Amino acid sequence: MKTNLNTPVQKNQTLDLTAVDLSYDGLGVAKVDDFPIFIDNALPGEVVTAVITKVAKKYAFAKTVAMVQSSPDRVDIKNRRYTQTGIAPLQHLAYPAQLKFKQQQIENLYQKAKLAIDVLPTLGMTDPTHYRNKAQVPVRTVDGQPTVGFFQKRSHRLVPMTDFFIQDEKIDAAIAKLQDLIRQFGISAYDEVNHQGVLRNIMIRRGYYTGEMMIVLITRTKELPERRELANAILAEIPDVVSIIQNINGTKGNTILGHKERILWGKPNLRDELLGLKFDISALSFYQVNPTQTQVLYQKAIEAANLSGDEVVIDAYSGIGTIGLSMAKHVRSVKGVEITPAAVTNANANAELNGITNAEFVVGKAEEVLPQWAEEGMKADLIVVDPPRKGLAPEFIEAAIKVRPKKVLYISCNPATLARDLQAFAAAGYTAKQTQPVDMFPMTTHVESVTVLERTEK
Repeated sequence: MKTNLNTPVQKNQTLDLTAVDLSYDGLGVAKVDDFPIFIDNALPGEVVTAVITKVAKKYAFAKTVAMVQSSPDRVDIKNRRYTQTGIAPLQHLAYPAQLKFKQQQIENLYQKAKLAIDVLPTLGMTDPTHYRNKAQVPVRTVDGQPTVGFFQKRSHRLVPMTDFFIQDEKIDAAIAKLQDLIRQFGISAYDEVNHQGVLRNIMIRRGYYTGEMMIVLITRTKELPERRELANAILAEIPDVVSIIQNINGTKGNTILGHKERILWGKPNLRDELLGLKFDISALSFYQVNPTQTQVLYQKAIEAANLSGDEVVIDAYSGIGTIGLSMAKHVRSVKGVEITPAAVTNANANAELNGITNAEFVVGKAEEVLPQWAEEGMKADLIVVDPPRKGLAPEFIEAAIKVRPKKVLYISCNPATLARDLQAFAAAGYTAKQTQPVDMFPMTTHVESVTVLERTEK
């Protein structure tokens, strides 16, 4: 027989709690005898009646059932589904308070890591909605019909929707039209339990400045019934489309994109602009999802680097070359490395497209290529890193230190791994004075930031 844990609260217990903080994932935090309880739908300063839903040895989770005292920072939500699915977990928090929360996230992590770095106020948006230039939505059978939507948090239950609140409204409109066409053509939705059905996901990208749209139909099977007729119907319904691609992913699991593609119509790339430069973007390439804030982020990065014009720059995790090429006119040369071959092809083509002759990009893992360059005696004045959420590999940091750049420009999408990596750099004599957060993902708990480290040892 299972016994209760020796904790101050028990599952299914109802009690009044006062939230004193927000967790990194946007849950209210209350404490009972210093025992943390993470509460859904509770903001700092609020008193709520909550039911304990889960108890672990060192923490518990609770669900708000009634509001006793609300926060002045609470605002009306647009739609409960955006919280259910995790699309907009901070939609109940006033936007200025969201910006402050993101600044404090980084400050708290720096404090724990004993890093004396100033965190500037988060740079936000005038309109923090409908900003995403890319959608990836699952397709599943609901009430006997293929249906688009988003999964409920911590589940694979589809919540049907075509209005996603934080996505470009023209992308949302295209998703609604695609749902109609999928049903019209009788294309079966993916059944992940039995690994059957055809259409797994729809991905749409839209150029913010060009208006060009790329539609990617991600299928389990190589065959897509009536694909030519479907492509013609898409073009008739969505006139901004310049590229229709079938991506084939026959694997089981949660990976969205496969490695095989078939162009059903149009170009292999979508074109957009950034800081006055043109960029071609393939379906498999990474491209920042918030175009207006990306320009703010990169401009701040270039300013923070305090460039003289004579620097040799290594652009690690270079993607399609957006940050490296944006920096190229301010430095002597740029050499980039990126793991995705399609992105490297885009990056070198984008250099040529913009008449940039002092930038070159190669395929490889940054943590493997940089040590090779260090062995070959390559010198760099500045290393730019924009890693995924897992941050930098220890091998990469070791190699970066061997190259001995004067500065490291760290663009981060995860404050926790940023703080960890800054500790490693600090141990090698690289320190930072300040971090600039930029709100790339309004209504969510995510925050991007720019930090410049300088070598303090000669």
